[in-house]
Amino acid sequence: MIPFVDLKTQYFKYKDEFQAAMASVLENTSFILGGQVKDFEDTFAVYCETDYAIGVASGTDALHLALRAVGIKAGDEVITQTNTFYATSVAVELAGAKPVFVDCTPDTYMIDINKLEQAITSKTKAIIPVHLYGQTAPMEAILEIAKKHDLLVLEDACQAHGSMYKGKRAGSLADIAAFSFYPGKNLGAFGDGGAITTNNQELYEKVAALRNYGSAKKYYHDCFGTNSRLDSLQAAVLSVKLKKLDAWNLSRQRAAARYISNLQSCESITLPVTAEHATHIYHLFVIQTETDRDDIIQKLAEKEIFCGIHYPVPLHKQKAYDGMGHKQGDFPVAEAAGDKILSLPMFPELTDEQIDTVCEELLKLL
Repeated sequence: MIPFVDLKTQYFKYKDEFQAAMASVLENTSFILGGQVKDFEDTFAVYCETDYAIGVASGTDALHLALRAVGIKAGDEVITQTNTFYATSVAVELAGAKPVFVDCTPDTYMIDINKLEQAITSKTKAIIPVHLYGQTAPMEAILEIAKKHDLLVLEDACQAHGSMYKGKRAGSLADIAAFSFYPGKNLGAFGDGGAITTNNQELYEKVAALRNYGSAKKYYHDCFGTNSRLDSLQAAVLSVKLKKLDAWNLSRQRAAARYISNLQSCESITLPVTAEHATHIYHLFVIQTETDRDDIIQKLAEKEIFCGIHYPVPLHKQKAYDGMGHKQGDFPVAEAAGDKILSLPMFPELTDEQIDTVCEELLKLL
């Protein structure tokens, strides 16, 4: 069997390290905002080349609380791309604002900067570029547009742990950034988790309060807040994994290179493109195929090769957004990609033999 993501192999390979890290939390019983959380936050900030990192309960909370921290409120509009996971837009709604969608480019699937400025209105207050599939959005152009219109920029870096943009880490490229530590991410916890990074001390202090009932001092609540704290157990696991992240990302890049070498001669496959500005760390290896994708997924599954789709339904076509009045054809690039994209197995421990088997069976079907 070739799984889409193999978390078991990774766990058993580093089982002793994980268990020792978790045992230290259990022994000192500091489960909420313990020393392991602060240690991980400090290390993750250094890794992301930022001054601050704040652990929260999930990637969704990271996006939501980052928006709250920069002042997004009811009546505001926040622009993002339509081909992303629902958490990006739901975070905007949790902050009380309205998500506004933009199409993507056909090659990298990033937000189309040529369409971005057209979506700006007098109510627009922020832009959320999504670093999709493991590489960064064209941040230089996005920041120029944001500066021109006096807008804030929040990086959705939930799929880009360790990705680079012109030599700088994802998470350090804008006013504030959000990460997810969902188990399948390049840096994944043993459950939900997330983080916010920033170089702005005021934003750091706001987020630190927002995640803890609006309290900078226990039992004193100076602002709106909620319970969104990264567990000490998860922080301990993440600290073990963070030391290995760069090596794991290199393994993903090696796997991607082998996929590309094996599949590049097939005219019915569109392979992923790495943008000139980015370092791709392949959270996902996404191809497009002109053949019936669902049939391919089923037949590969019969061979015990498991694939995914990220994401089959753009946000503007989700039932939750029926009230926005969008129709088929409003975002044609994202709509066309949604019908053709296919995510092949991708994880650091993926072997050459497994990659070759996936490619061999896929090419037979095509």
